[in-house]
Amino acid sequence: MRFPVLPLPAVAACVLLAMTGGAVTGCAPVTGQGSDASDASMQFAPSTDLLPPEVAAKNFMTAAHRMEPVIESYCRHHQLAQVHNCDFRIMVDDRPDPEPNAFQTLDEKGQPVLAFNLTLISQALNQDELAFVMGHEAAHHILGHLDMKADDSQTGAVLMGTIIASQGASNRQVRKAQTIGAELGALTRAKDYELQADSLGAVLSLRAGYHPLKGIQIFKRIDNPEDDIMSSHPSNAARMANVRATMSRLKKRSSGV
Repeated sequence: MRFPVLPLPAVAACVLLAMTGGAVTGCAPVTGQGSDASDASMQFAPSTDLLPPEVAAKNFMTAAHRMEPVIESYCRHHQLAQVHNCDFRIMVDDRPDPEPNAFQTLDEKGQPVLAFNLTLISQALNQDELAFVMGHEAAHHILGHLDMKADDSQTGAVLMGTIIASQGASNRQVRKAQTIGAELGALTRAKDYELQADSLGAVLSLRAGYHPLKGIQIFKRIDNPEDDIMSSHPSNAARMANVRATMSRLKKRSSGV
């Protein structure tokens, strides 16, 4: 995957142009969606609440400037970090998409990328929401979730394929079983990864001076996956409760309780 990197002032210009109906030629296209084992994504339900384009662009710019050094410092120095490349790029995915979306992935050099599409930028109601999402996506990289998810997927594929093969299945049947096993394997710990990313995302946004409890209000506008047994995400209520619990623990720790 290739991610042309623009300085944030140019990114802001792209955001403004796109939101006001101008041409976005030369903005930063992002190839690849956050939908497989190499990406981690957060998808949102469309909102009818839209900020003026210049306000949305300024919010994104400011949140990115404040969050990037905090994210990179934590990644480089904290014992929880499971990765070595902490040179993050916060990008705008300028492909037309009516669905708000943000995802974390790696470019061809292994550099972590946090990508936000224009719809999400325009629908986030404040910097706190953008900062929380940036922290959440960065946390997936810092905690090594992409590699863990890939390992889970491979384990599921091998296990399912071995079981089917031992029953005398054909090569075609084994390959099909491996595909199913990979999908199931990827789901085994996926919800745990999301909760971990939410907790660390809250910590990161707090360190940047934002209010995580205000930021998680964005969950009220995310499609609730709790009725989908194959969902990789916990219910919105569980995620909000998890962040509240994280903040409560941080408060007790800071007060010496």
